[in-house]
Amino acid sequence: MMTSSAAALPGEPVTTLAPDRLATERDLVRPEAGRRALAALRLATGFIFLWAFLDKTFGLGYATPPERAWINGGTPSQGFLTGDAVQGPLKPFFASIASPATDVLFMIAMLAIGTAVMLGIGLRVSAVAGTLVLLLMYLAEWPASFNAGSTNPIVNYHVIYALSLIVVAVLSAGDTWGAGKAWKRLGIVQRAPWLV
Repeated sequence: MMTSSAAALPGEPVTTLAPDRLATERDLVRPEAGRRALAALRLATGFIFLWAFLDKTFGLGYATPPERAWINGGTPSQGFLTGDAVQGPLKPFFASIASPATDVLFMIAMLAIGTAVMLGIGLRVSAVAGTLVLLLMYLAEWPASFNAGSTNPIVNYHVIYALSLIVVAVLSAGDTWGAGKAWKRLGIVQRAPWLV
């Protein structure tokens, strides 16, 4: 018999494989590789939010031209909420909430979610807040996603980003390549575990 190259989980015996037996999926599980992949997903997802903040603040020329930058008097959420991107039966609601306050709240959300997720701290709060922002954006564009220009009318990038936030929070992805472990040791976080 030969020893499996897969590391045994704590409390499990080391498995052995007969030379003529193919490795099963369980034999190939690499917990450390999985944690690294989750950390990479966390960093990429956090950067999406942080980039939205930076581009809308400074008008880096991607989604926001310099003349529409927040620092140049642009209106990051108002432009979206009153523009052509908002479609369907909820358009009047979204137009009614467009204000300088929504600009500030949106930009704070983008900065806070992006920074927290990239640092690996407050992932539960970030997942809830980010999912709420993404749900509102999804609903604002609904049913535009059902038009001929959409490649998938139901699962678009808003859904994938929200699921990514939830996955990294549920699986504590901030513990690898992030400050998640140190964050969890803070007294305030131990007294209020929802801050994890």
